[in-house]
Amino acid sequence: MKKRTHITLNDIAERLDVSRVTVSKALRGHPDISTEMTKKVRKVASQLGYTPNVFARSLSSRRSHMIGLVVPKIAHFFFSSVIEGVYDTAFENGYETILTVSQENEEREKKHLQTLSSMRVDGIIISISQETKDVERFNWIRKLGIPLVFVDRSPEPPIPGFSSVVADDHGGAFQATEHAIEIGYRKLGFIGGNPDINIGKHRVRGFEDALKEYHIPLNQDWIIHGGHGKEAGYQGLKQLYQNGTMPEFVLAATYPVALGMYEASRDLGIRIPDDIDVICFGDSDVGRFLNPAISAVRQPTREIGIRAVQILLENITGHDVTREHHVILPTQLVVRETCSKREAQTKKAPVQEPAIAQYDVSAGDQAR
Repeated sequence: MKKRTHITLNDIAERLDVSRVTVSKALRGHPDISTEMTKKVRKVASQLGYTPNVFARSLSSRRSHMIGLVVPKIAHFFFSSVIEGVYDTAFENGYETILTVSQENEEREKKHLQTLSSMRVDGIIISISQETKDVERFNWIRKLGIPLVFVDRSPEPPIPGFSSVVADDHGGAFQATEHAIEIGYRKLGFIGGNPDINIGKHRVRGFEDALKEYHIPLNQDWIIHGGHGKEAGYQGLKQLYQNGTMPEFVLAATYPVALGMYEASRDLGIRIPDDIDVICFGDSDVGRFLNPAISAVRQPTREIGIRAVQILLENITGHDVTREHHVILPTQLVVRETCSKREAQTKKAPVQEPAIAQYDVSAGDQAR
């Protein structure tokens, strides 16, 4: 195998019989170098196959122009859309994105953070795994002076000194549950989520607050946590079935949880929506193709990625890497074939619509 040759600035300088400084300035478009010389340098650089050494550049400029991204899953509509928002916005601002995937594993997540910090990334965007409990690694990132922004999932309670961009988890869950109540359901349950993570805590709280608003008793046996994936939905519905009494309606904490419920319903002979109805938090391009097509709380996925990069770049280019921004973006309830046909059984009391506007809460204030 032919040994790989790294073309340097000195190689270009020797070919043109000019100084290394002249080549460096020409490649950067410095005004000290004439247009004619700049063209010559860039032509030779292209012919030789020169590529900039980003690590060497980072040592001289103190910036790598790279950001790290850590997500729990990649084969997931929510995260794939967030990733696109991150990639596009970073690229438009002259930054490359290094993607890592924890596969919902806390140790992998820890290793990815170590690797990204050793690569001298200028900042990190992360959505934590459903297993994550040890938050000391984030304090370590802060001590290194690396700005970090949480997207969608973050530790609960929040860690001071870090920004976050999330959907309105409480408001979206409230709205979905309220819709189920308005069309007549009075026996309501919740499956999935992890109360140690923000989305698990706020989504179940939105569900519970809607019941409280309508004076509907809360049955703790119908609230089953267990994670954010398909297995949580499968086992959750199976547990409800084995308990002997089931709710009429379930709010699934995530779209994968709802997929697990669909799979369990087929295995158990439960009909959706006739025997049990469902709305999931989080939408997917294929949600409308399920049978029945599932109603969902749609999140502004791409916008989450865009705002995360914008905030991260503010921290990178500003003097205070720990300046906090906490952005909550609005959700939208999309009603399809589930939770759509039942007639209201009782007259509902008036209720004030939950606030689902965008918020940007500065440091020291509470986001919710």
